[in-house]
Amino acid sequence: MNKTMIAAALAGVVAVGALVAATNSQAVSKPAPAAARSGEQQVRAANAVFYTALNAFFTGEMSGIENIWSHADDVTYMGPAGGMQVGWTAVHANWKMQAVMKLGGTVEPKDMHVTVGTDIAVTQQVEQGTNTNMEGKPMTVSIRATNTFRLEGGAWKMIGHHTDLIPVMAK
Repeated sequence: MNKTMIAAALAGVVAVGALVAATNSQAVSKPAPAAARSGEQQVRAANAVFYTALNAFFTGEMSGIENIWSHADDVTYMGPAGGMQVGWTAVHANWKMQAVMKLGGTVEPKDMHVTVGTDIAVTQQVEQGTNTNMEGKPMTVSIRATNTFRLEGGAWKMIGHHTDLIPVMAK
């Protein structure tokens, strides 16, 4: 191979590299379709409704939890005390049992990541805040949480909530 052929081959590689870089740059900077942005906004709003309901729940108020959750037989709950409840009847019973503890305090979602499909969406975040422990003393909360939503009747309803265990709450 002579110098001219090597130079031509290198020029071709450089041109292909520039084309790939330009194509990738356009793909990365291309905005998401309006429907995807709208879906993500709706899921973020549903997630916010859940955390508002959760903070009210810490005072014993159940209506927000009951409203954001799907009442279907396939919903799941794996909370900070451990265990796994399947189906709205079992999930609801667990939430009612916890409501009487009136843990107080508040938690907020931080560092949230949202994935939205056609009718299923997932949020992953860290729940940070404070609650009252079993001895009635404030405790800091910082646990990972995954929330799963399903589009039902035009509204995003929670079908799954899964958090890290909190050792003092674990059964």
